[in-house]
Amino acid sequence: MKIKSLAYLTDLFFPAFDGEIIDRGDYWVIRTPANPDFYWGNFLLFRSSPVHNDFIRWQELFSLEIGTPPEVVHKVFGWDSPIGDLGEVEPFIEQGFRLNQNAVLETSKPIPPSWFSPEINIRPLISDADWLQAFDNQKACWPEENIDPDHLAFMAIQMDRYRRMADAGLGDWFGAFIGGRLVADLGVFHDHQIGRYQSVETHPDFRRRGIAGSLVVEAGRLALEKYYLDKLVIVAEENSAAQRLYQNLGFCPLEKQVGLEWWPDMH
Repeated sequence: MKIKSLAYLTDLFFPAFDGEIIDRGDYWVIRTPANPDFYWGNFLLFRSSPVHNDFIRWQELFSLEIGTPPEVVHKVFGWDSPIGDLGEVEPFIEQGFRLNQNAVLETSKPIPPSWFSPEINIRPLISDADWLQAFDNQKACWPEENIDPDHLAFMAIQMDRYRRMADAGLGDWFGAFIGGRLVADLGVFHDHQIGRYQSVETHPDFRRRGIAGSLVVEAGRLALEKYYLDKLVIVAEENSAAQRLYQNLGFCPLEKQVGLEWWPDMH
């Protein structure tokens, strides 16, 4: 069974590296054993949107394939609909699930922003110190009230995965540096044809200076050249400021991505 959704297809670059992807016919099982607290790394991806009685059936399949409390406290479902078909999501929402609706954008040639600042040095991370700065920047961009030891451990495992993928030649993590300080970062990883962005973050003290746009474009240009990619894909919350930024940089909305998520402290 082939995945049609460009967003989910590129999402699976990561469990394909160090996790498990199992085709069950009408759904896929995605597991990341090294990071069980990564909710969107341990989920079910269905071939089509939910229909009558899927509220019960999907949760039973999740318990069977991913797990149950106390080891697994979340429930996450996606479905392979590039047009963003919602199906019958109401029973899930009524029981506290959150509906995710994202825009999926692509380009083969990002457009440099008019506000590019010459003080910014954009390059791949090359040292332990670089990676530590990137981790610190990702941490600084997360809401302080949501930072706890478990989440920090999750973030550390994620960054370790990205570094191992970069070491394996599957992409790079890029930083925007000002005077040697990393002030924004992101990743671009690939399957030798398509590049997928990850975790675009700018330090709160350096926002509204055009840094994120410059970083997205230059990182994309470097990835296209280095890995001979056909196109770049980036995903953003639908109708968000991030989507508008990416469209201004030459990314065109192509598809929609939908999914449902629940965990105890999400509200």
